[in-house]
Amino acid sequence: MLNWRRDPGYEQRMSKLRSETEQIRKQSEQMEKETEQLRHENARLRQLNARGRTLLSSAALLYSAPDSSSIPPSPTAQG
Repeated sequence: MLNWRRDPGYEQRMSKLRSETEQIRKQSEQMEKETEQLRHENARLRQLNARGRTLLSSAALLYSAPDSSSIPPSPTAQG
C-alpha cells in the first residue's frame, strides 16, 4: 500500500491558479475589445486620410493652373 499524504498547499495553489486564470481571461477580453476599437478607429482614420488626399489633390489642381482672375491688377496712376 502507498504511503499517501495530502499536500497541504494544494488547495491554496489551485485557488491561486483559478484566480490568475480568471484575471488572464478578463485581461484577454479587455484586449479584444480594445483591439476592435482600434480597428474601427484605424478604418475611420483611413477614410479621413483619403478625404484629405482628395482635397489636397483638388487644391493642387486649383492653384497650379494660372487663372486670369488670380493675377492681381496692375496699379494705375492717379492724377
